[in-house]
Formats: sequence, structure tokens, C-alpha cells
Amino acid sequence: MRLLHTAPMRYLLLLTGCWLATFLITRGVLLVTHLGEAGNNWLPVFGIGMLYDLGFLTYAALPLCLYLLLCPPALWRRRGHQWFLQGLLTVSLFAMLFTAVAEWLFWDEFGVRFNFIAVDYLVYSDEVLNNVLESYPIGILLSAIALAAIVLSLALRKPFNAAMNAPLPAFGARLATFAGLLLVAGLSMQLLDQDGPRGQGGNAYQHELASNGPYQFFAAFRNNELDYQQFYASLPTDVVAKQLRTELAEPNATFVGQDPLDIRRNIDNPGTARQPNIVLVTIESLSAKYLGSNGDGRNLTPNLDQLRKESLYFNNFYATGTRTDRGLEAITLAIPPTPGRSIVKRIGRESGFASLGQQLKGVGYDSVFVYGGRGYFDNMNAFFSGNGYRVVDQSSVNEADIHFKNAWGMADEDLYRETLKLADANYAQQKPFLLQLMTTSNHRPYTYPEGRIDIKSGNGRDGAVKYTDYAIGQFLKDARQKPWFDNTIFIFVADHTAGSAGKEDLPITNYQIPLFIYAPKLIEAREDSQLASQIDLAPTLLGLLNLDYQSTFFGRNLLQENPLPPRVVVGNYQHLGLFDGKDLAILSPRQGLRRHDEALTTSIESRVPATDPLIERAITYYQAASHDYKQQLLGWKPVQVAPVQTAAK
Repeated sequence: MRLLHTAPMRYLLLLTGCWLATFLITRGVLLVTHLGEAGNNWLPVFGIGMLYDLGFLTYAALPLCLYLLLCPPALWRRRGHQWFLQGLLTVSLFAMLFTAVAEWLFWDEFGVRFNFIAVDYLVYSDEVLNNVLESYPIGILLSAIALAAIVLSLALRKPFNAAMNAPLPAFGARLATFAGLLLVAGLSMQLLDQDGPRGQGGNAYQHELASNGPYQFFAAFRNNELDYQQFYASLPTDVVAKQLRTELAEPNATFVGQDPLDIRRNIDNPGTARQPNIVLVTIESLSAKYLGSNGDGRNLTPNLDQLRKESLYFNNFYATGTRTDRGLEAITLAIPPTPGRSIVKRIGRESGFASLGQQLKGVGYDSVFVYGGRGYFDNMNAFFSGNGYRVVDQSSVNEADIHFKNAWGMADEDLYRETLKLADANYAQQKPFLLQLMTTSNHRPYTYPEGRIDIKSGNGRDGAVKYTDYAIGQFLKDARQKPWFDNTIFIFVADHTAGSAGKEDLPITNYQIPLFIYAPKLIEAREDSQLASQIDLAPTLLGLLNLDYQSTFFGRNLLQENPLPPRVVVGNYQHLGLFDGKDLAILSPRQGLRRHDEALTTSIESRVPATDPLIERAITYYQAASHDYKQQLLGWKPVQVAPVQTAAK
């Protein structure tokens, strides 16, 4: 115990005590502001949270403890060294307060502690920094944090001086202290991970509040790709293979792969193949709940509400994930959200797939990915250029043609004007086109050109949604004047919803998005209420073209006469789900298996074995998807197809 009263230990305890207090206050504030969601059982929140706090501090204190171990007594007593330690305390206090504020802002945006999203934001620092500067009064915040750190540092002068004047331990005692801390750090590494002891299931808000933000950040940085076989429940290959045929055996499909889990199959779509132009617009963060036709009374989407009446509209359609790269992955590759990073961002292993763009390029289309921002973000350029597309992003557009831009890219109306130019150029060459767009305006800082709508720019998501709708209305108005319009299919779909946080790990209602397929001369307008997923979009589109092709898609044609068993696949980077329209199965790391009965309403959770029919279906999709990706069974293999009709002029 005498060691605790020595100068280095008292200084170390002063710093770590301040960090611990900051973590406790942060957790308390987040809890108080979310009492309704977190429930009444607070003891585990603070008890388990303390374990994570101490685990992080054990790691964080190692470098300082090593310095204190090596610091000679003569240096310790010098005034300059004490000023250095006082400055270190002040900087540490600034870092504590900055972390607390950052956690609050991150929670406000995503409803969770730091996770893999925060890691991605660190990687793409340019866009994120500009987004922060445009979204928050960053100068005022940093000044306030710095002032508070100085005030707190002065307020702690008494315990600081006491630490400086305490006796110095012998080198052997300091070495024993460091060895003990190293041992505790090793034990923490074995006992703590991103899930345990937080647990799985139950109230997701409680699990997040029991976390430690910095700990979760570094854990996500280390574990941003998870091996399915190592972390998740599996079934025998023959069981998965049999269920896979049930899930994907469309009447016009013939499996051709040799591997039992290979989903490669020849699709023989009936009818004469045709080559209409395609404009596929992926809209940033457009939840289905924002549509006035879905009950929102703020008149944010008048153009989309009208478009719904004129389109083949799917009103029971779900995103696969919570991030843009997941939406692009699902729409382009038609694959479930495998654990960890999306395929889009798996650098070095993101190309060569039988994508939607590659399938259409193989029959003569000009497949183009058109992005409103800079395509190095989320590795988009590498992914699309490696999978059959040519890429046009913000850096490809003449600055004179960009009338408004923010941290994430050019305004949607500028993106649509560029799209019209690309379509005109292809039409002039009599070449059918797939223009696959990704918009940016419906994203924080929610800024857009003034004078377009009746909500001032930068005033929140409502304005961004309304501007998004305005830009779509203008785009279609201009497109209707083009000679290629009558022979073009327009598709509008969201990449993901505006928010995915909830009381459960996968709150299924927060994954619903709209899907419009609009071609007044080609496709009859009607509503379709079948359960549908983003991974079904590509095969449905190729079905509309009556195109025969070799498929590696996990999705199915939603317009076939004999529908397959209903399901959607949803996930985040750890939890993987399958929803059948009523109940939800969830697969989690460490072989966690759960189901939520009546998932849209009461959502009654239970633990179930792998033999549960719904769990078996979920394992089938994710085990097969991970296997096929790992074994490179999803690659593009061109096949001979019958010639198709040329595009009508």
C-alpha cells in the first residue's frame, strides 16, 4: 500500500482517476438523456461499464507507467520536469473533455458508442473534417474545451503538488508496478472484447451504455473484418446446400457450380431480351418513413409521392445495412452483408465480381458509376472500376459545372445535370447505358443551394430530404424532354435509412426504404407489397430486361410467377439477421443465436438452437455468402448469350 503513496503512482492515479470520472459522467449523461430507451436496470450499465473503463485505462496507462519507471529521481525533482507533468495533465484533461464531447455528438448521429463507423471516419479524414467544420461551431467548442481543461488543471493543483512532493520508490518497486499493470492488461485482453461481458440480446441501448467509447474504437479498428467460420454458428455443408436450393431455386434457374455451396446458376428469363437504358439512383439516407404517402405530414416528398403513383413501387422493401457501402454492395453484387467490412472496402479483394454493371457491360451497355463526391471515399472508385464500371465522380466534373458543394460532394441537382450529359453522349453513339448514381445531399451538414425549397439550408435533415425530393423532380422534368426518355428505366432506391439505432441489435423497422421503378412506356405502374430486399434489385432488373445470364446473385427476381419463401437479410458489422415478414433471426459473434418473434411489434426475444427453421435459413445465407466470397466463387465469367434488340431511338 505504501507504493500507492509514492510520487509516480499518485500522479498516475490522478490522471487515470480524472479519465475514470469523465467516463462515468459521460455514461451518466447519455443514460439520463435516453431513460425511456434504456429501461430501469441501471446497475449492469455502470458495473459492466466500469470494467470496460478500467480495461481501457490499463492499456492507456502503460506508456506513461513505462516513462515513470525510467524517469531518474534527479529529473523528477526538477522544476522544468514538473511543469512538463503539469502540462501533460492539462493536455490529458483536454483529451478527456474532447472525447466526451465527441462521444455525445457521435451518439446523437448514430445512437451508439464509437464503433467501426468512427474508424472509417478516421480513415477518410478530409470529408469528415470538412463535415464537422460545416456541421458544428468547432472553433467555439474547442475553445470552450481548452478553457475548461485549464480551469480543471488549476483546480487540481493541490493533488498535483502532493504527488510531486511524495517520496520516490526504488527502481525495483517501479519495475514491479509496471509488471503488475502489464499483467492486468493481458488479463483484460483475454476477458474483454467488443461483446463480452456486455452480452448479446436484450436491450441494445444498455449494451452500448455499458461500453467504453475509446475501447470500442480500438476494438473496431482491430476487428473490422470477421471470419464467419471462426466467430459464427455453422451447419453441416449438406444441410446448408439443401436449404440454399430452396431459397434460390427459381423455376428458370439451373445450378452449374461444383461446390455444394456454389450458387452460380444459369438464369433463363422468358421473353425476348431487350436493351432499355437504365438510370439507377441510390439516394443517401432516405428512410421510407419520410414519404408523405407513408403518413409523414410535413410535405417533404411531393415529387416522390407523385412518382409512387406512376411507378412499380415496392412498399415492403428493406436495406441490408446501415452504411452507404453496404447499400452499394447489396445493389451491385446482390450479396448478404457478411460480417465486418463490406466487400466494397476490402482493399485488394474488392474486384472481379459478376456485378450488375459487369452483367450489363457484357451485353453491350456502357456501365457508369456516377458519384456526387470523390470516389476514393469508401473505396468506391476501386470497387466500381474493378467490377465492370467506368467511374465519374466530383473530380471528373468541370468546376464551372458545379454550382454548389459541401464536405460530401456536389449538390444533387449538379449530379443530375452531369447524368443528363452522360445519357445524351451515349444516346448520340446509339449505345445503351446503365448510369448508377450515388447522391450526397441528404447527409449532414444538410446544406444545399438556397432558394430551391422553403426550408433554409443547413437546418437539419427535413430540409435535406425536401431538397433531395426537389432535385429528383427537376431531374425527371428535364429527362422527359430527352429523346431517350421513353426507352429508359429509372430506379430510385435508398442506400440505407436515416437512423438504425434502437432497443434491439437489429431493429427491423429501421431498415425499411422505398424502391421506385419508373418507365411509363415500358412498365405498368402498380404497388407490390411482397417482402423484398436490396439484394433482389439486380436480378429483378435483369428479369425486366428478359436477359439470360449466369448469376452469382443471392437475390431473386421479385416479378417471377412462383415467389420463393419470403425473407430479407439485414445486418450491421457484427450482427446478421434474416426477417421473414413476421419473425427475425439474429446471428452474433461467439456463435450467438436468437430470434425475435413478432419483430415488428412486441419483438419477443428467445435463445434458440441452430436447428430452429428460421435460424437455419439465416445461417444458410451467411455461411454460404462467406464461403463463396472466401473461395472466390462469385467471380465474373462471361458466357455466350443470344443477341439482344438494339436500343430504340
